[in-house]
Amino acid sequence: MKNQVNHFFLLLLLIPGFSASSQPQSVILKNATVIDGTGEEPRDGTDILIMDGRVVAVESNIKLKGAKEINLTGKTVIPSLICAHAHVGTLLGTTSSADNYTRDNILRQLKKYQDYGVGAVLAMGTDRPLIFDGMRDSTVAGLLPGARLFSAGYGFNTPDPNPGSWMNLLLRPETPEEVPAMLDKLVPLKPTVVKIWVDDHGGNAQKMKPEIYQAIITEAHKRNIRVAAHLFYAEDARLLTEAGIDIIAHSIRDRTVDAELLNKMKEKNVIYIPTLSLDEYQFAYASEPDWINDDFFKKSLEPGVFEMITDPAYAEKIRTSADYERNSAAFKTALINLKKIMDAGITVALGTDSGAFPIRTQGFTEHLELELMVQAGLTPVQAIMLATQNAAKALKIDNELGTLTRGKKADLIILSENPANDIKNTRKIEAVWKDGREVSKGPL
Repeated sequence: MKNQVNHFFLLLLLIPGFSASSQPQSVILKNATVIDGTGEEPRDGTDILIMDGRVVAVESNIKLKGAKEINLTGKTVIPSLICAHAHVGTLLGTTSSADNYTRDNILRQLKKYQDYGVGAVLAMGTDRPLIFDGMRDSTVAGLLPGARLFSAGYGFNTPDPNPGSWMNLLLRPETPEEVPAMLDKLVPLKPTVVKIWVDDHGGNAQKMKPEIYQAIITEAHKRNIRVAAHLFYAEDARLLTEAGIDIIAHSIRDRTVDAELLNKMKEKNVIYIPTLSLDEYQFAYASEPDWINDDFFKKSLEPGVFEMITDPAYAEKIRTSADYERNSAAFKTALINLKKIMDAGITVALGTDSGAFPIRTQGFTEHLELELMVQAGLTPVQAIMLATQNAAKALKIDNELGTLTRGKKADLIILSENPANDIKNTRKIEAVWKDGREVSKGPL
């Protein structure tokens, strides 16, 4: 035993921030099935040693004098999920509005994400000044309750004389020459990425001009900031990839991707965030989806939303919408493209666009996204990797989060059943841990 204690002590000394005098609190999660987020297959009968809120070892039969032991026989442990495309703060009840963007509402939503095992989210371009005076950084450091909040600051869109209130801080250049000064406004906010919208929304809006988004990408890269694009069309994906885009933040949905685009995306190291659940939500309530009466789903809804989506008039409105067939077809194309992009070796990360509108519910949607990834042809272990390791890579936080490996923060979910057998088992949450401490028993 003395040799094993020394072994772990030497491992600790290699972890940034650990010192020999810190006398760490130590916990051993015993005899669990571990899915570590790296894409490796589950390991049965595995222990996780946690000290000072970090993972020190993941192996069998760990013994350490004085450590608290928690028996997890029959349980599965996975890293906390990370959503690389979300929105936080503007949603309240059945509305999305700047008026809803308050400290209390943001913290309430971050707590909801955490209850669902989502340990970090990237808000994609609709944030407001409130969070940039220490709040965002405090959540990242774990000093405030709930998921860690990362931000794309204020996104770039096309000129609009009357934008919706929750998007009225977006930057809207009319010429490329305006872009550098606008980016200089963003730099002090230290955004994780810059968000741009390049979409005509089914022919109902002006699309950002190539010379504008080229200027944004070029100027952002000069300032060492990556750029993520909202898009729909394969041709825009091709042009943006050639322009140097770093992240495609929605599925390509108008047609299946060809080999040329796949090769270009891989060559340019583009990260792909499919947001499949967004597309399903566009038409799902025309009938009754199988989750409609599931408490795990209903608990995630804002007040009034369940009544809205179960109203027969709401279903009829979707069924008779001019966009119904387009949305259904787009979803099917998105599934096909995810599998093709994954098989091509392109980095794919989980994102959902949850929190943008009432039907894109926060927390449940991340689990639905995992199910849809498996429906697209991925294995459950691959889907979990996209929601943990790869999403952490998309946020450039993979040195701290995303996998249950030595040195990472101990942000994890304890499940009563193994999601490698059925991806819906990610919903069977028994406990959520953050920085090596239990912070939630799950949403139910």
